[in-house]
Amino acid sequence: MTAAKPSPADAPLSVRVLTVNIHKGFTTFNRRFMLHELRDAVRSVSADVVFLQEVLGTHAKHPNRIANFPPAPHYEFLADSIWSQFAYGRNAVYDNGHHGNALLSKFPITHHRNHDVSISGPERRGMLHCVLRVPGRAADLHVICVHLGLQEHHRRKQLHLMCELIRKEIPADAPLVVAGDFNDWRARAHEILRKGAGLREVFVQAQGRAARTFPAKMPVLPLDRIYVRNAVVHAPYVLPRRPWSHLSDHAPLAAELLL
Repeated sequence: MTAAKPSPADAPLSVRVLTVNIHKGFTTFNRRFMLHELRDAVRSVSADVVFLQEVLGTHAKHPNRIANFPPAPHYEFLADSIWSQFAYGRNAVYDNGHHGNALLSKFPITHHRNHDVSISGPERRGMLHCVLRVPGRAADLHVICVHLGLQEHHRRKQLHLMCELIRKEIPADAPLVVAGDFNDWRARAHEILRKGAGLREVFVQAQGRAARTFPAKMPVLPLDRIYVRNAVVHAPYVLPRRPWSHLSDHAPLAAELLL
């Protein structure tokens, strides 16, 4: 008697993810507007799911000052015809506009919600939780795009809020990817997320330490992360220095995951 062949729903599925803080489309110190070049670079990765931080939703003055400034929100401009699905979580609101986190997806987004995790003061932060319907898979893929605070005691509170959100809203057996700018230069997030939500960072798993991503031209600090649960890391990698080092103040991270 021969063993039954696995159904397509049981077969491993490879999903490529990319995360990058796009610094509102500007280079370091806001010297040049690089959103068009950034769109080309994001496309070149061929990611299925893209996690974006510091994305402009709108700005009243930039279109009159900057040549080729897109009339559409930047997440729509970046998604273009490649990612048919996108979601945006507005975090920081000011006189001329607002910015936040965004997610681009080749899979249908069946639900999304932005969670305000601002602690105190003017620094506004959020976590954008999206549920993706992956064709041929029984369980939905949950993804959270994050941008945590600059102060360590704020980040610690935000990490515990993240764990609470995951425990309350995401099934324990569902595949989960959490990615973004953690600002966690002291590497405190790994243990909190492992104990509180069962998450493991893909570069730590594969290479023994988090990838350095800031500043982009000469990365020293490991600020950006990709954490997973109920997913197998197939090939985490840091993308080539060029052209990314000239597109934002953060270098991107990408990984191939098996669900």
